[in-house]
Amino acid sequence: MRPILAILTLLLLLPGIAMARPTSAGTPIAIGTSHRIDSIVLGDRRELNVWLPEGYATSATRYPVVYLLDGARDQDFPHVAGLASLASLSWTFGPFIVVGIQTRDRRAELTPPPVDPRYRSAFPASGGAPRFRRFLEREVIPFVERRYRASGKRALMGESLAGLFVVDTLLTQPALFGDYIAVSPSLWWDDRRALRDPALATRLARAANVRLFLAHADEGGTMQDGIDRLRAALAPLPPGMVMLRYADHRTDATHATVYHRAAEEALRWLYPAPPYDNGPTPWFMIEGASPPATAPMR
Repeated sequence: MRPILAILTLLLLLPGIAMARPTSAGTPIAIGTSHRIDSIVLGDRRELNVWLPEGYATSATRYPVVYLLDGARDQDFPHVAGLASLASLSWTFGPFIVVGIQTRDRRAELTPPPVDPRYRSAFPASGGAPRFRRFLEREVIPFVERRYRASGKRALMGESLAGLFVVDTLLTQPALFGDYIAVSPSLWWDDRRALRDPALATRLARAANVRLFLAHADEGGTMQDGIDRLRAALAPLPPGMVMLRYADHRTDATHATVYHRAAEEALRWLYPAPPYDNGPTPWFMIEGASPPATAPMR
């Protein structure tokens, strides 16, 4: 410790070394508005977090809404709200509203009821996806559309078990959302029962004018097989039913790293902005150029 103390003392005594001093206690940085709603469907109070696009307060525009699963402040809301902020800053995609929906027990709330006895034994509290979907349909969406200028265009986004919920919603209630974003969805669930169902093509055929962004990383195994089965079932569908954008990140991402980059890809695909006119190329970006001459003062 003595050498460290000596160095610090020397730095304090050296002339010209200024020590920064804060001018205030600091100001909290807000990235959205947090609500609490008492859910009759869930019998619980849940956190909803809302990010609004730049200019919302001064416009009359109605915006698409991205409903984000695992959307509490200590879950995925901050980094997805950051992507929405990037949309406002870059003018290359967006604008849209982000609504983060808190989950508590993801295995219980985001999984369809399992049929395979191994899964019922290993995950006895699972199977709550139908009830959580009712929560979205009957309470979350009406809450948002009463309080915010929503256009009626809705996207559902989630990763892993939340991605499974996204695909399950597409298969069971496709009209609830127009856009679906499933990143590394846990399609291994229940030994891929829904994806091995002979009626899978029929279930997918109930969708109309739906877009699905499907991404995954290097998970492999039954998860990869589930994704391959879903893609194969979507391939023969006629136009106007489910438009698929597939992002394969097996060689450059893991389950822990894929979400943020895939979420940005999805949002750029779903909500592209018109090309932005940056004007003429500035002189300093052109090899050998000089600043334009200024008119002489009179």
